[in-house]
This record gives sequence, structure tokens and C-alpha cells, in this order.
Amino acid sequence: MTPAPTERDRIRAAMDRILGGTPQHSNGALTIVALAQEAKVPRNALTQRHLDLKNEFYERVKERGATPDVEIRLRKTIVKLKETIANKNTELDQLRTDVPSLVRAVNQLELENQEFRRMLALPEPNVIPLPNRQPPITRT
Repeated sequence: MTPAPTERDRIRAAMDRILGGTPQHSNGALTIVALAQEAKVPRNALTQRHLDLKNEFYERVKERGATPDVEIRLRKTIVKLKETIANKNTELDQLRTDVPSLVRAVNQLELENQEFRRMLALPEPNVIPLPNRQPPITRT
């Protein structure tokens, strides 16, 4: 009768399957999460009880010259974030460029408004106020 495989044996077998490209119980990613799934052990078994096996797995991945999936995903995320930052910086630069023009326009409108009010205050104003174009808001 063959003894049941220990947790360490299951982890080593899972390592061999993942690194051999034949995972049975995981997606085959070169991560501790996938290794734990493949070995059917909780992740903390690798991060707390069997640190030597976790380190061995990472060493074997490194020896293969393969980039871990986590690193690949992080690198893609970094690229996307850098693009987002560049886009936001471009948008911010455009807004900073627009602000002085908008301030000038507001100041010009304010001066014109003051002039119209001054003209309305004359005994015989040359300015005739236009009726409000928007219908009044009725509350029901």
C-alpha cells in the first residue's frame, strides 16, 4: 500500500507539472497562487509553512529564464498607467493654456456688463433690456 502523498510531495509534484507546462488544477501561471491551486493546498502553506518550497519554485522559474506572470501583468499595468499619466498631463497642460484666455474673456464681459449697467442708469438710456428668453420655472 502506497502512503498518501504529503503536502510537500503534492507541492513538488505541482511544481513539476506547472514548470513542465502540464497543469491539471490551475491555469499554469508561474505564481504561488497557481502553485497552491495546482497542489490543492492553501496559499499560506507556501507562504508560511513551506517557505523553502516557495523559494525553490521561484528559483526554478528564474533558472528557466521565464518571466513570472505576475511580473508580466504588472509591467502591462505600468505601461497603461504611464499612458494615462501622459494623457492627463497633456490635458492638464491644455487646461493651463486655456485659463488665461478664459480669464481675459470673463474680464472683458465684466467690463462690458459694467458699461451696460452704467448706460442703463442714464436718464435716457440707449440700452433696452431684452426680455428673458427662458420660460419661467414652474413648480408643480
